[in-house]
Amino acid sequence: MKVSVIGSGYVGTTVAVCLAELGHEVVNVDIDDEVVASINDGVAPVHEPRLGELVEEHVESGALRATTDYDAVRETELTLICLPTPSRDDGSVDTSIVEEGARSVGEALAGKDGYHVVGVKSTVVPGTVEDAVVPAVEEASDRSVGDGFGVVSNPEFLREGTAVDDFLDPDKVVVGASDGRARDALRRLYEPLLERSDAEYVETGVREAETIKYANNAFLASKLSVVNEIANVCKEAGVDSYEVMDAVGIDHRISSSFMRSGLGWGGSCFPKDVDALRAFARSEGYETELLDAVVDVNDRQAHRAVELLRRHVELDGARVAVLGLAFKPQTDDVRNSRALDVIRLLDERGADVVAYDPEATENARRALDIDVEYADSAQDAVEDAGGVVIATDWDEFEELDASGKVVVDGRRVEVRNAEVYEGLCW
Repeated sequence: MKVSVIGSGYVGTTVAVCLAELGHEVVNVDIDDEVVASINDGVAPVHEPRLGELVEEHVESGALRATTDYDAVRETELTLICLPTPSRDDGSVDTSIVEEGARSVGEALAGKDGYHVVGVKSTVVPGTVEDAVVPAVEEASDRSVGDGFGVVSNPEFLREGTAVDDFLDPDKVVVGASDGRARDALRRLYEPLLERSDAEYVETGVREAETIKYANNAFLASKLSVVNEIANVCKEAGVDSYEVMDAVGIDHRISSSFMRSGLGWGGSCFPKDVDALRAFARSEGYETELLDAVVDVNDRQAHRAVELLRRHVELDGARVAVLGLAFKPQTDDVRNSRALDVIRLLDERGADVVAYDPEATENARRALDIDVEYADSAQDAVEDAGGVVIATDWDEFEELDASGKVVVDGRRVEVRNAEVYEGLCW
């Protein structure tokens, strides 16, 4: 199929290159000249394992190209909108970028003959596709949904650090379509994927598909907070929470996934999606007491790590190394990183922070507005530090020599030779 993907950020680039990998002809549309030039030069605009090599391969083969011209939509059968949905101050989702993208797609469709499918991969609350995207496309294209074009909610379930593998070998593909032609088009789009994977293909209503993404992330975030709550109890009782959770995870009703206690969850998806679901529920007149508690437990984990360190180190004036700045390994993303929360708390308590991350240092510099020293290696960071907090479980930290240091390990990396070794939750 000929497919246009709107947006070339983390999701858009991954979706575009993976569709090219499946044998489709893909054009990636973005308003950023530099990003478009980067893709056309065969260079991925975001850091993600395997992504760079696939961009290079499929640009060279001609299966993938990028442009700033929305008229490229006319040359395709199907368009997937992969644009950001930032959070407002109250946690609700700002869909203005998605709506503007939909409007631009509609303007392009005004000059095209025949039926076209517009899919939304961006994470949006129930009703957004029908109440915002459809009117934007209809007004700009002078077409009617179900006649001149169809719409689809096709949420993504991509994890940073494993996004390419998540797309090409997913647990499920979720499609909520406005009509039969749109539904058939998505079937054809994903047919090569279904032939090569064991993915469940879920066809449902548009609003149901929008909701599934939020339900998915809210459940996983809740599971992690439950695990951390239990692990906090284990810590106070001198119980190894990892051994406890290893046994609990054997139960098929629970499973062993997302059972590692630690500093908590962060990143671009869980915090934003849980907050958005809470805000949406409030707008519908429902208070999400359980999800409120899930967020509260998560927010307390950084405080617990700093408090553990304070029991052994006088923080005012102390040099403290924070290892890991990305919210998880294999990415340079520091959005909602627990590490940055730890750094801010240490700074408030008068500590001098030296930080290290193999990928995320520059992004951390931009995100933090406090004075932080950045080391060239983990070993350099801990050299003159009185205390160490491990905030991201990069593999290289396992080789760290922490001789004579007080270490608070928030990810169970288990470094060597610490004078005092405090696991956050075990």
